[in-house]
Amino acid sequence: MLLAGPTAPAHAEAADPATPTISLSTPYLSGAVGAFGEPSVTVDLGQAGVPDGFLRLQVIGSSNPAVAGVGDVRQERTPRGDRKLTVRAHGRGYTDLTLRVTGRGGKTATAVLSYAASAPVAGALSTRYLTGSSDASAAVDVGGGYALVADDESNVLRLYDRSRSGAPVKTWDLGPALGVKKEADIEAATRVGNTVYWTGSLGNNKDGKYKAERNTVFTTKITGSGAATEITFTAAYKGLREDLVAWDAAHGDRYGFAAGTAAGRVPKRIDGFNVEGLEFAPGSTTTAYLGFRAPLAPAVPGGKALVVPVVNFDRVVAAGEKPVFGEPIEWDLGGLAVRDVRKNAADQYLILAGSFAADDNTDPYALYQWDGVPGHAPRKRVDLPTADAGAWEAVVSVPDLRAPGARVQLLTDNGAADLYGDGTEAKDLAHPEWKKSRAAWFRLG
Repeated sequence: MLLAGPTAPAHAEAADPATPTISLSTPYLSGAVGAFGEPSVTVDLGQAGVPDGFLRLQVIGSSNPAVAGVGDVRQERTPRGDRKLTVRAHGRGYTDLTLRVTGRGGKTATAVLSYAASAPVAGALSTRYLTGSSDASAAVDVGGGYALVADDESNVLRLYDRSRSGAPVKTWDLGPALGVKKEADIEAATRVGNTVYWTGSLGNNKDGKYKAERNTVFTTKITGSGAATEITFTAAYKGLREDLVAWDAAHGDRYGFAAGTAAGRVPKRIDGFNVEGLEFAPGSTTTAYLGFRAPLAPAVPGGKALVVPVVNFDRVVAAGEKPVFGEPIEWDLGGLAVRDVRKNAADQYLILAGSFAADDNTDPYALYQWDGVPGHAPRKRVDLPTADAGAWEAVVSVPDLRAPGARVQLLTDNGAADLYGDGTEAKDLAHPEWKKSRAAWFRLG
């Protein structure tokens, strides 16, 4: 005899679906009006038992549609089923974009993307924005379309894709290796083989105070290239400022280095003291040129830009040898100073010329070509536009200057710029994702 078990229900009660989840790769994003290749944010969606691809993501609100509205957000699916969002700004300022995911059972979850848009710039097609830092001050090409970029407000080196706007691929904080807590005020760099030389400004700070961290020259070693680049700290020298002052004093105070470094003397004036260029002499891996933003030589309006050779620069940094200085070079750059200098493998030099002044956003800039012969004058290749509230600071690499239509990529220091129209300098913005420097290509005349 079979005993009947409990009667099964006609249908099972469906389990209550879980609330979906939504998370952003970053809650902050920066863009620019009319920009191309804008950075994106990845949105990760989830709900128990539901493939990500079946979840619905919507932009349901904007706190400031004049900057970017609901219809200005573009959504793409990634191979993983996530969503990639980019924003097309049409106004300067800030807006909070509310995102909503809808899952099984009609359940929803929301998140907010805080977006900031800067003003349009000339040459938008050639412009990219390097986010995470606003004070780009030096750069070196590492191949594969990537560059190492320094920031004069920190001791962090960042690796960027030169062709895209967005955050760095990798970062390295060299403060502990340098033994400094404050910024070394990195202003120039150059590469020899797999060694990159970096130098601080060597000058006083903006208040005219001596800060030992700024008196630092150091090297890093590169392994790999492109997106796979890695760097390690190798050596540092922290006495070049004093060596330069002593050398100038021994030669009759020709350039006024002692006065330029005196307490209370700010660096960015015609008779100040501030290094912003570093490159090696033609065919040399030992003699380096220090290019000065200040002083001009002589220290009067219309003066010439100053370059001081260091004959044993490699040994100064690697072994702590006392520097040996060569005969100074004076360039006629139309009253402008050195903001960067870079050469290519054929020993063709480009000089980025700009003002010695602190507030130089409206002053002229130009690119000069030089053949590396000390007695030869540089010749102007192209006048540059003002940097749209920033300052042109770095040449990434030098193309073949004989090639028709040769182009060069320059970077800006935007640290003092009011990017978003609220009176906040970029260096003081609360979120690193909103800090950015501009990278733009220029065709050489």
